[in-house]
Amino acid sequence: MNQHPLRPIWILSVLVGAVVSATLAAGAEIFKEPIPVAAIFSVTGPAAEANAPSILGVRFAVDEINQSGGIGGRPLNLLLLDNRSTPIGSKVAADQAVAARVAAIIGASWSSHSIAVAQVAQAAKIPMISNISTNARVTEIGDYIFRACFIDPFQGLVMARFARLDLKAETAAVMIDITSDYSMGLAQEFARNFTRQGGRISKEFNYKQKQEEFSAELTEIKLQSPDVLFIPGHDESGRIVKQAREAGIDTVFLGGDGWDAVSFLENGGNTLGLGYYCTHWSPQVDNPTSRRFVARYGEITDLNANTALGYDAVYLLADAIGRAGSLDGAKIRDALAATRNFQGVTGIINLEQNGNPVKSAVIMKIEQGKPGFYKLVSP
Repeated sequence: MNQHPLRPIWILSVLVGAVVSATLAAGAEIFKEPIPVAAIFSVTGPAAEANAPSILGVRFAVDEINQSGGIGGRPLNLLLLDNRSTPIGSKVAADQAVAARVAAIIGASWSSHSIAVAQVAQAAKIPMISNISTNARVTEIGDYIFRACFIDPFQGLVMARFARLDLKAETAAVMIDITSDYSMGLAQEFARNFTRQGGRISKEFNYKQKQEEFSAELTEIKLQSPDVLFIPGHDESGRIVKQAREAGIDTVFLGGDGWDAVSFLENGGNTLGLGYYCTHWSPQVDNPTSRRFVARYGEITDLNANTALGYDAVYLLADAIGRAGSLDGAKIRDALAATRNFQGVTGIINLEQNGNPVKSAVIMKIEQGKPGFYKLVSP
């Protein structure tokens, strides 16, 4: 997968395919006024760079839908709200979305941010779709909360099985960001499934967001010499990998979808000799919607899973509004929960009543600092 800083682009106006257009129009009442939809992401703060691809994917989809005539003749009016990279900022943004009387909310990206948004959205009975928040707690908040991505229990299972069955690992160390719901949840799922598969967790090490130095933890890991080192995190994961390599740690490094970000490579992930991580999509995924997406946008910007999931989240919402034929929150919620065989960029999506999709995962391989598609794992 090509993961480098996003190049400046203009959002192109393009037509959607006939199948998608027909789906959006089917059953929808004729509207005249724009449909207000909020997108809550980190525009400023430490999460801004990681969130930028999600915002891009959302804008791609909104532009396409509007250029094709909107939903039942009514365009989407996107209200982009900055959560300032904090849970508190996420709640403030969600309150702003409620005050703006939006029909639905797209976002957030990081799980701790989405949990804050979901609490507000559920209380207001406004449907919400996160594109990339994988922590299981997000959709447990209520029946108006959905996501376009798989959840950490599945991701943890995928990576634990991969470590045991594909890599034949018998021991694993885990480094956990204890300030991140995402990192803690994914670490727990990996450890649980790795031991169930007959492996042994040598030790779990805790660190905090924005931590710069990891010599104490890495010294002990080097002495233990685990077969794999699992680091489910965001920006700090790259620094850990770089310092581990400098410390002479000879192991296979594993990560979650948080590694599928420009910042991971920039912070040190590009020093990896060998590593693997689980994610939601790669440009090498072969389905008609993915091929069309890559053909349209692959030449003007670097695409990653966050971009694809932002795009899919908007189309899931548009499809549900079209089938609901209404902007009533309960009707949109019911339509989302009834989503079956939706062909997204990231694959076939079936949404369950709990708001979580059933879908495949992708394992990426990093070799000499460069990530590439390795295998597709079915649910």
